[in-house]
Amino acid sequence: MGPFIRNHEYNFIKKQAGILHQACRTVSDRSVLESVRNSAVFKIMELFPEASGAHKQLLEQLYACKETEDFHRYLRSLEPYLCEFPQITDQQIKKLFPKNKKLKIPDLSAIDYRFVTYLSWMDVSTNKLFMVYPKEGQVIGIEGKFTLANKKSYCFLCNKTGEVGLFTAITKSRPAHSSPDYYKAIGNYMCMNGQECNQNITDYKKLEDFLANVLGKQM
Repeated sequence: MGPFIRNHEYNFIKKQAGILHQACRTVSDRSVLESVRNSAVFKIMELFPEASGAHKQLLEQLYACKETEDFHRYLRSLEPYLCEFPQITDQQIKKLFPKNKKLKIPDLSAIDYRFVTYLSWMDVSTNKLFMVYPKEGQVIGIEGKFTLANKKSYCFLCNKTGEVGLFTAITKSRPAHSSPDYYKAIGNYMCMNGQECNQNITDYKKLEDFLANVLGKQM
């Protein structure tokens, strides 16, 4: 079997495994526990309607998990089947942001691309956040202002509560007959720590909707 699980799907599996793990620790009613177990596996299998027999067998091993080490072992067994974020070079990133002549790029060699849905990094000297995302064989990039919120709130990407900032980007979408000076900024609160966000994101739709709004085109 080759890789077939994307990062957001792995996070969803991890979430369902966590729900079952908690139930195994706290629920004494066997019928209730089995209901939670069946629900967790069913939701995972719904993510992979085209899964082969071998893939199904791998994913359904959650059925047998009871102890803490069982769950850890189950999640580790899935890691070899994670699809990596497309490898990208410094030069490719620079081409995505041609107006930023002094673009600061993170150490790409230090990233574990199995656990990445999108790349993001801050340039603290300009308070800018840069985001890179693969779509249909291409890689797209957007940039915007990142303002610390100094509070905990929901991230629009991963729906987790944590330290966030307001990410605002100028959309390229323009109404018909708009003036040359027209611009519109759109923004959302998102995690300050992109790595943690990537560890929690379970659905990429909100990310793609945001990118589509910024870029002014369907994705």
